Amino acid sequence: MEQTALRPKPIPGQERRDSPPPDPAHRPHAARRRGRHVRTLLFGAFVGTVLVLSGVGLGTVGATVIGMSKLAELRQHTPPPTPHPAPPVTPAPTPTAAATLGLEAVDAEKVGALVTGVHVPGPGYTAGLVRGDVLLQFGDTRIDSAADLVRAVAHARPGREAKLTVRHASGGYQQLTVVPGVVT
Repeated sequence: MEQTALRPKPIPGQERRDSPPPDPAHRPHAARRRGRHVRTLLFGAFVGTVLVLSGVGLGTVGATVIGMSKLAELRQHTPPPTPHPAPPVTPAPTPTAAATLGLEAVDAEKVGALVTGVHVPGPGYTAGLVRGDVLLQFGDTRIDSAADLVRAVAHARPGREAKLTVRHASGGYQQLTVVPGVVT
């Protein structure tokens, strides 16, 4: 197999001396480009003419103005509506308010309820709970599982402060004050 030497291409304007000079009269690419410009210009003029003749732009505006004036005339000729008597208002039954901490919890590995999500804004976020905390006590109730937390919060009164005992993910313990909110 024969080996060939790789030669770099010459930089434009620095052609090799041994090659014949290019023919300045022969430029086929320029004629093609000029033809494309003319074709694009003609196509644009054709599309513009079709749009103007079909009335896409002006016809829509004119129909809207004419339609609005006809609508105003019809409103003038119609009599005003007579008021109907309002139905009697019956008081809606008040739902029983349930307390919420605004967080999501699952059973922890040992004891407590592991916080997996804190709703922002919410009572748990306001109290300082973060994802990864383990709730150990709510008020006077010991929390062994997420179900215990649900029962304790359900028996709490919304708007009344309660103490939380929390074990953080770092291992430290803290007591927080939370004010359960209302679920409607």
